[in-house]
Amino acid sequence: MNSSERLAGKAALVTGAASGIGRAIADRFAREGATVVYADRDEAAARQAATHGGGVAVRMDVSDEESVEAAYAWMADEGIAVDVIVANAGVQLFGEDAKIADLPLDAWERTLAVNLTGTFLTLKHGVRALLARGGGSIICTGSPTGLNGEGADFTAYSSTKGGIHSMVRATAKAYAAEGIRVNTVVPGYTETSLVTTIADDPGARAAIVGRTPLGRPGAPEDVTGIMVYLASDEASFATGAIFRVDGGMTSL
Repeated sequence: MNSSERLAGKAALVTGAASGIGRAIADRFAREGATVVYADRDEAAARQAATHGGGVAVRMDVSDEESVEAAYAWMADEGIAVDVIVANAGVQLFGEDAKIADLPLDAWERTLAVNLTGTFLTLKHGVRALLARGGGSIICTGSPTGLNGEGADFTAYSSTKGGIHSMVRATAKAYAAEGIRVNTVVPGYTETSLVTTIADDPGARAAIVGRTPLGRPGAPEDVTGIMVYLASDEASFATGAIFRVDGGMTSL
């Protein structure tokens, strides 16, 4: 894939960067000239991805504040002053998440710990780092389940994504005067290891692709272009917004 060095001179942190959408974003940022920190709770996988993508790796369990603080402290010690933060790490508990009457409390709590609390902790300490830097860009990964009825069978997941969308708006408003932009990118159904339960079921896959006007599943690379834009100075007037890259799913 061609690159244009649109992020030259910038440093970016991407959470959940060991695989899937996070890895695609981190790899693209590196090709665009950024210094990229591949953050993941699976440190070995993060290191492998970073070695391949041309970045550096750090262990970060976004559900654990000590781990998040330690990762930001490590970056500071390494002289990495981040300009861009992509809060992408997340889980979707297939076989456990369910309609609300059938949802076990444990599945609810585990989903919130990673998706919503994890995004909160990433942004809490990320905003502090960006304030010291004089501003920057934060991008959160949202979901159609936070916007329409796609999440009927995934109460916990859709609730966390709706919460992330609201967190983005609140944070964007709170720190606009300090030069921090905060936006949400909403991928559609994207075939990664997170959704193998759907991808491996022909009926379920056909049903969700059938609800996508462009008629195909997304690939991780489909969202990297909008991520580069939001990370770059070209997006200097974009904040508090939701950017949908979902094949038209949420237009229905």
